[in-house]
Amino acid sequence: MGGGLARVFRQAGWRVSAWDQSAPALQRLCNEVPGTRAGNDLRDTVHEADLVIEAVVEKAPVKQALFAQLAQCTGPRTLLATNSSVIPVATVAARVTDEHAFRVLGMHFWNPPDLIPLVEVIQGPRTAADSITRALSLLSAAGKEPVHVRRDVVPGNRLQHALWREAMALVDEGICTPEDADRIVKRSFGARLAVLGPLENADLIGLELTRQIHEVVLPLLSRATEPAAGLKSRLDAGRMGISSGNGFYSGWDEEKIAALRARLAAHLRSSFETG
Repeated sequence: MGGGLARVFRQAGWRVSAWDQSAPALQRLCNEVPGTRAGNDLRDTVHEADLVIEAVVEKAPVKQALFAQLAQCTGPRTLLATNSSVIPVATVAARVTDEHAFRVLGMHFWNPPDLIPLVEVIQGPRTAADSITRALSLLSAAGKEPVHVRRDVVPGNRLQHALWREAMALVDEGICTPEDADRIVKRSFGARLAVLGPLENADLIGLELTRQIHEVVLPLLSRATEPAAGLKSRLDAGRMGISSGNGFYSGWDEEKIAALRARLAAHLRSSFETG
């Protein structure tokens, strides 16, 4: 995600500096995004920035500690944005004093951020209206399509993970394989989602029919409040996804991963260049 974020703003002609606790990871990012400056010291990297975007691990204590530090080593007007997809802005900013909290907000890019145009700009309970206005303007100037999320809901990213929960439930219940679950999405309703949103679709088929369908379907959908059993069992078995070579799918090697990423990039470029 860090490399994609750097690419977004380098392509827009901005000066970009990056910082990471891992020197090898930082070097890879700079190699992948020419012109990006590597920062060895956090304060030196961010003290003159107009915008700082965080993309560290999805653990609230780590983000809280980082934002408390960022608030002290940036300028009084620097926007401090979290790219978290699920942790609320209020939680991320919990250790930031009121003196600085007005400039903390959410800026959720979808992966890969340099290819997907939309960015969610999330207003926390202490975020100033001016900070949101500036963030929307900066993103528009960088060629993105920002949308203002006016409430710091808990959690975010609901639409995507509601679909993931149901797909995992179908696999756990033996209704279909992971491959078939993905194929059903990609080759049926998923193919039209880029041009037909779910609420547009409801209007298209008619709200009376939508209600009739929901009366039958909704009682049968997963209501799980914990991660799926199949997800847990795979993790317990060391099946971590592409990092371990196996997850829901097996045989993730460098060639297969590269092919998947190339296919995704080609599809997104085609979709948004012509859409």
